[in-house]
Amino acid sequence: MNLLDAAFYYCIAALPIALALAFMVKARVQQAFSDTKWRALPIHYAFYIAIAVILPGILFILLMSILHLLTLYTMDGSLLLIIASTLSLIGTIYGYKHIKPTFTARTSVEKVIRYLLISAALISILTTIGIVLAIIFEAIHFFKIVSLWEFITGTHWAPDDATEGNTQGMFGAIPIFAGTFMITIIAMLVAIPVGLLSAVYMSEYASEPIRNIAKPALEILAGIPTVVYGFFAAITVSPLVVEFAEAVGLHADYTNALTPGLVMGIMIIPFISSLSDDVIRAVPRALRDASLALGTTNAETIIKIVLPTALPGIIAACLLGVSRALGETMIVVMAAGLRPNLTWNPLEGMTTVTVRIVDALTGDQAFDSPETLSAFGLGLVLLVITLLLNVISIYVTRRFRSQYE
Repeated sequence: MNLLDAAFYYCIAALPIALALAFMVKARVQQAFSDTKWRALPIHYAFYIAIAVILPGILFILLMSILHLLTLYTMDGSLLLIIASTLSLIGTIYGYKHIKPTFTARTSVEKVIRYLLISAALISILTTIGIVLAIIFEAIHFFKIVSLWEFITGTHWAPDDATEGNTQGMFGAIPIFAGTFMITIIAMLVAIPVGLLSAVYMSEYASEPIRNIAKPALEILAGIPTVVYGFFAAITVSPLVVEFAEAVGLHADYTNALTPGLVMGIMIIPFISSLSDDVIRAVPRALRDASLALGTTNAETIIKIVLPTALPGIIAACLLGVSRALGETMIVVMAAGLRPNLTWNPLEGMTTVTVRIVDALTGDQAFDSPETLSAFGLGLVLLVITLLLNVISIYVTRRFRSQYE
């Protein structure tokens, strides 16, 4: 029996026991509640006994799992199950002895819940740190092979031609980041105006019946898989872009940057629209009424009062859209291709950072080859760019909020 099986069997056995004891303790306390003054409600004692049954074994299993992952110590699954069950039995006896009127179960339960919330926050923080460190360590290995300056200033990307001893001029990332920014800018030129205007309409002009239909219909776009958007871009939008370009005397590739940008913008509209709508509706009604009382029109009130007040939230929504566009892969693969191309012409084929990362990590190269390690170099630069965008957004938001207040 391995560790995962032991944890599974423990949960299957412990959860019903904890649930049964919780109902039993709750019934017992309720029966004596009117005759004796208890220091907590019956539900608190029920939660306390359930925690006493489950928590000791769970903590032990988590400790053994961490030691196993760190290759410090490995315990047989059967022995782990026996020890966890024993700890659970001890916890049950200990917890049941405390079920008495003088015991304040609520304090103990709230303390456990507080520690669980702290643990959840720490898990999120540690996971983020782990992701960053994993990227940094592998990126350092890559930059020992390829010059960082050459990587961020080079204009030629040809990792297939690189070897262990010859990487000179093969890993210039500017064409890849140029394609990323080109497609992202096109997407945001579509998503921000449409999303923001639709949010303004639904929050300020639409009647409640229309809003109840329009907003869910718009949010359906967020649930469509990206591969479906990719099919739509490659099969429908790309031929239309080519035909339109030919009609005005221009040449467009079937794998061009304009197509994924347009489709990606449509995909991002619900994110910006829904968040902006919630932020705009959160603006106090008193501000609108005061503006209208001074003789301004509804449109002037929206432009000069409502939108400036909601601007921090709108910026956050737009930043979410930018992050979504920077991380999109499937639409670009199916509609823009894999060719790094440094050009200002959106009618030519381009590629993005995420596409090249997927291509590098799914190839048949060894993991320590320059081509595979280039994925971590690209990921590190993209991580830094995203971090800078967040810092700029926070700075602008705080500065505007302080000026408004």
